[in-house]
Amino acid sequence: MIEQVAEPLQQASFAKVVLELDVNNHPGVMSHICNLFARRAFNMEGILCMPLSSGDRSRIWLLVFEDQRLEQMIRQLEKLEDVLHVRRHGAEHEVFERLEDFFH
Repeated sequence: MIEQVAEPLQQASFAKVVLELDVNNHPGVMSHICNLFARRAFNMEGILCMPLSSGDRSRIWLLVFEDQRLEQMIRQLEKLEDVLHVRRHGAEHEVFERLEDFFH
């Protein structure tokens, strides 16, 4: 019996989106967020995290593929205790565009 392998997301015409999260800045927050994605087998293509000026909060940008599960993932992120706010941007969001310049 031959199993058909699902084609990669890049080839399945899923668009990339950037999720911008404001979170409390303390040990374990990134782990909670990454574990949420891992438990649901939802891949993150890019992660960037920087503390905000006061140091008690951070901003996390996640580059992910937009598929039918994304809205549910956003709702789950918003339920996490340390996630204060989630914003959704298109893949053209400047944070990852600028980073690509460092790798070319």
